[in-house]
Amino acid sequence: MSTELGHPLDLTGKVALVTGGNSGIGRAAATALARAGASVAIWGRRKERNEAVAEELRAIGATVYAASVDISDPEAVRAGAEAVIETLGRLDIAFANAGDLVPSAGFLDTGDEARGQQFGTVLDGTWNTVAAAARHMVARAEAGDPGGSIILTGSLAAKHGAPGLAHYGAAKAALVGLAKSTAVEFGRHGVRVNVINPGFIATETGGAPFAELLAQRAPVPRYGQPGEIAGAVVYLASDAAAYHTGDVLTIDGGWTSAVM
Repeated sequence: MSTELGHPLDLTGKVALVTGGNSGIGRAAATALARAGASVAIWGRRKERNEAVAEELRAIGATVYAASVDISDPEAVRAGAEAVIETLGRLDIAFANAGDLVPSAGFLDTGDEARGQQFGTVLDGTWNTVAAAARHMVARAEAGDPGGSIILTGSLAAKHGAPGLAHYGAAKAALVGLAKSTAVEFGRHGVRVNVINPGFIATETGGAPFAELLAQRAPVPRYGQPGEIAGAVVYLASDAAAYHTGDVLTIDGGWTSAVM
């Protein structure tokens, strides 16, 4: 993709899908993508929250489509992606962000149900989203219209262990392998795949259990804000990142650089 004409971060004419787009990082990313000019499809489990965010984005002039899609169900994801393409015309950007943390007291206390639920939302859900997006992007490339960006939300848990997070860390670590393999496979179609590993990000409902620790030990001594991840999403979605694929971006205020 050429960056010679227009601003390389301009997403006008592009269509972006954001899973988990009705809160937190997903909501901030959907807003940033819309402000950059993209039409945005929002997937989230709660219909009323999807519509609330959709209305916010329409108020700033964006074209928005919202739907409730069970990302752990491959058939639902395929149908959902087809609905996005039918409604908005194409799919250029997929931010596979959805994925809850299923609580566990520890590895030996993590039963099959909890592990399956965690893998279903994080690993299977992301796999299904990547597959649906890539299928469209590759077909479009073979028809003479190459290009596309797929972005996955990873986690510091993919690289650093913590009690009770084995199932979550394993699922998030698998996303790195998924991204690197698909980046290699789809690069010839102009389709890029990257991972963003956020650090400690403030949420709407999660409180601030690590605020004191961050204040004492983090180079940037505070929680990150969802909007501070959204800028990287816009960059990876844009022509400015046309040569950037198969990578893992860590945005954690320097936490992993300073803490072993």
